[in-house]
Amino acid sequence: MSAGLHVTSPPTVPRAVHDAAVAELVRQYRAVPPGERVRLGKRTSNLFRFGTAGADDRRLDTSAFTGVIEVDPVARTAQVQGMTTYEHLVDVTLAHGLMPLVVPQLKTITLGGAVTGLGIESTSFRHGLPHEPVREMDVLLPSGELVTARPDGEHADLFAGFANSYATLGYALRLEIDLLPVMPYVRLEHHRVPTGKLVEAIEEACSGPADFVDGVVFTRDEQYLTLAYLTEDPGPGVSDYTGQQVFYKSVRERTVDHLTIHDYLWRWDTDWFWCSAALGAQHPLVRRVWPGRLRRSDVYRRIVALDRRTRFSSRIRSLLRQPQEEPVIQDVEIPVGRLPEFLDAFQRDVGIEPVWLCPLRLRVMEDGSSRTWPLYPMQPHELYVNVGFWSTVPEVPGDPEGHNRRVEGLVAELGGHKSLYSTVHYDEPEFWQHYNGPAYRTLKDRYDPDGRLPDLYTKVTGRP
Repeated sequence: MSAGLHVTSPPTVPRAVHDAAVAELVRQYRAVPPGERVRLGKRTSNLFRFGTAGADDRRLDTSAFTGVIEVDPVARTAQVQGMTTYEHLVDVTLAHGLMPLVVPQLKTITLGGAVTGLGIESTSFRHGLPHEPVREMDVLLPSGELVTARPDGEHADLFAGFANSYATLGYALRLEIDLLPVMPYVRLEHHRVPTGKLVEAIEEACSGPADFVDGVVFTRDEQYLTLAYLTEDPGPGVSDYTGQQVFYKSVRERTVDHLTIHDYLWRWDTDWFWCSAALGAQHPLVRRVWPGRLRRSDVYRRIVALDRRTRFSSRIRSLLRQPQEEPVIQDVEIPVGRLPEFLDAFQRDVGIEPVWLCPLRLRVMEDGSSRTWPLYPMQPHELYVNVGFWSTVPEVPGDPEGHNRRVEGLVAELGGHKSLYSTVHYDEPEFWQHYNGPAYRTLKDRYDPDGRLPDLYTKVTGRP
């Protein structure tokens, strides 16, 4: 196998060991008194809703659900435990020359988390969102019952409604997913897009032969699309952005680049896109002494979480008589034709730069069909663009919801959707209008009639 792929695969979890872990977790779950709130404990999180989890909830240990059970290189499928991180999953599948169809850009996102809470990456224009390659999954229901959900059959409604339910309908303990064959290297072409031509450039890129498409808007008049291709050829040399070099800066500096497939999948993680700059990790002197093993997104998030808990930055700004900052951390999906309207309003009213662009459409099957997902309604065959922005801006005096609420209104006005991993300011009627309240209530009544888990609105807003 070529040097561009990880040759040594981490050990897999024997199915008998997995089954025993399931039995033990179910036993523990069922032993919790009916009136006591319970949730599965994870060591990592990529949510940006700090402080909304119930401090008194009983947490069940999920450390036995962090592995890959089996990879079938002929069928191109994998059996994966629900709390397995994509970092670990990719290490296992690349040893077989395969990757998940969609690999979210941060290493510690878990497969189960991405399926129930959505995710995206540069293959999404062709393969959709992380829940779309799922063939079946074992779900621990709030009642303590374990069921297998598939696209058809008794629990087809749960299979369809699991995406964007944020673990309010149950927990995925095992998932079978499709895999994609890869090559050892990726050739990247960074194309600067003329002002006013972004929609046409995205549509053309997504109709062509590229294996990966994403982009960066640095300013109103400086925007790039990166088209990337799987290849056996390492080119004149393979770049390394895990050391002193920073990947997003190379988008401006190079027209062609080469990475191993492993490093391409994690190109954004080392610097959390560009957010590591706010922590000083991109300063050359700091970077030299910042250990390489700690240059990764989960470390940066823990630093941010600590700051939110202690309000250290807020206290410093108060002492210096500086305005308080509002975190504006969102990913939104906009129909491609409305993208210029969104960017114009966003750049005028919010002003965060740079922002990430990632085209996506629902997965189209070999027969040309494309299924829909009730809790995150998107139109089949329509091209959307995810816009990601993660920074802080000065608070608006007298307006506690500020820029985040205006972004929500703009997204709704343009027929888009907003991911729920961060702060949510919709009132309840508007929320259910956007996220198919009737369909959700039908699912909740069937799979959690006793309200053992919070409903989706309560879960993502922290409001009763």
